[in-house]
Amino acid sequence: CDYFKKKSKLVLPSLEKDSLDEFLKGLLVDTRLLIEPKIDGCAVALQYRNGTLEKAISREGTDVTSKLIKIQDIPHKLSLRGVIQVRGELYAPNQSPIISQRISSAFLRAKEGFSRSLSFCAFQILNSRLNQYESKKVLSKLGFTIPQDISCNFTSQVQVFRKQWLERKLFRKYPTDGIVVKINSRKLQLMREKSNLDYPYWQVAIKS
Repeated sequence: CDYFKKKSKLVLPSLEKDSLDEFLKGLLVDTRLLIEPKIDGCAVALQYRNGTLEKAISREGTDVTSKLIKIQDIPHKLSLRGVIQVRGELYAPNQSPIISQRISSAFLRAKEGFSRSLSFCAFQILNSRLNQYESKKVLSKLGFTIPQDISCNFTSQVQVFRKQWLERKLFRKYPTDGIVVKINSRKLQLMREKSNLDYPYWQVAIKS
């Protein structure tokens, strides 16, 4: 799916918000999962062509390139040929989740943008063949800031880290309103996306 060519009210889809039990149903107990912070800000996607930032869009598909060029965490040039599309979150550090979302949203709506200390965290290469861990490794090498994550070798471990987040012991450096649980295997991600399974999602946001 090329999100930069989509014509809909919500170009960048929201994370599925469901019960953890529903998400884990059908997975083998030793399925590799990644837990990441659910950073509260504004979803944006970037498209680079032959290393140059060509276009940036908001969740609604609005062109926000001229504004995002001002964000320090967003590289203007990549040492890469071809086209790469990156999804991430624009957010306000050292703020509560609600305030972070408000500041980020106001920045994207403002005509000229404004001078605010905003950060960008990249967490996905769109339409990639790489698994989640490898994608983030590539993003880091290209110069993007990537979110902290925790690797789980067993699905039962997720509840432990979920409890740690609820107790404010996890991902404290971000304005989070939950955690995101992701299947690491790209093969398994595609199987869920393209099959007729009752539950086709490979990542889910857990808020409580």
